[in-house]
Amino acid sequence: MSKGRRLLRQRELGVIISIIVMGIVFGMLNHKFFSPASFASMVSMAAELGIVAVGIAFLMISGEFDLSVGSVYAASSMLAAWLINIGVPFPLAFLAALGLAACVGLVNALITIKGGIPSFITTLGTMWFIRGVILAITGGFPVVLSHYPTGLNILAAPIYGDFRVSGLWFVIFVAIFQYMLMWTAYGNWVQAVGGAPGTARALGISVSKVKTINFVLSSVMAAISGMIALARFSIVEPVAGQGLELEAIASAVIGGCALTGGVGTIVGAALGAFTVGEIRVGLILAGAPAYWYIGFIGVLLIVAGIINLRLIKRV
Repeated sequence: MSKGRRLLRQRELGVIISIIVMGIVFGMLNHKFFSPASFASMVSMAAELGIVAVGIAFLMISGEFDLSVGSVYAASSMLAAWLINIGVPFPLAFLAALGLAACVGLVNALITIKGGIPSFITTLGTMWFIRGVILAITGGFPVVLSHYPTGLNILAAPIYGDFRVSGLWFVIFVAIFQYMLMWTAYGNWVQAVGGAPGTARALGISVSKVKTINFVLSSVMAAISGMIALARFSIVEPVAGQGLELEAIASAVIGGCALTGGVGTIVGAALGAFTVGEIRVGLILAGAPAYWYIGFIGVLLIVAGIINLRLIKRV
């Protein structure tokens, strides 16, 4: 196979092209777009969204969706904030937040797998349920940290200029999940379960076990992202994370994940998340109205999907 044809097989190609083209356009609109501060902002935005997108992509490749990650993002960080405010040490509060997220992921898996309900419906229900509980408990008011535990610095402290450690965590998670997907037996199971569940069962792979693990991972990654946001802002709004689930799914699709499962890469999802951060920063520097952002994401999602589909068909 020629190098050109191998290149066309890379599902990340569409999003890479998008990043380059938009970078040129935004750079022409405002030269500050290429400044270190702007790039740091893109990385920070991409990190919080990208960590969620990594978990979402892993789950999508196994053939399922999770629309509850935005609510988990808010609920887990809110729980941690409450615990910290009453004097619970940060490590325990952090573990409690991850534990809550893991429980939500497990519930999503059990309802979807045991109940035979599509994950879209299951997680849509848990998304609304969790959000409703948050609003009922808080009365719509935010939770503010009464003090800032030093342990939070490990999640989002500045490390060089405007660059934060959250960007480093993002890279680490992408590397771990990409390695798991591409070079481990479990990664092969994930792709087999999403692409051909019947064949996977015939080969002795526990489809339900793989999907359950991935539901839990998706929720836990959302909780980690929520904790990073708490570390940055020291406050959790009851509406925090609204729309995050759609941005994460969009990032995965933009990066080459197939909605039907079985196909996709973690690196692609990460690049999709960076693209979203690039659009946000670029529009702000261009002085465009905030609502343009939603339109840009919609157009990019369609264009990237077409590019990926056409490139695969040409191979």
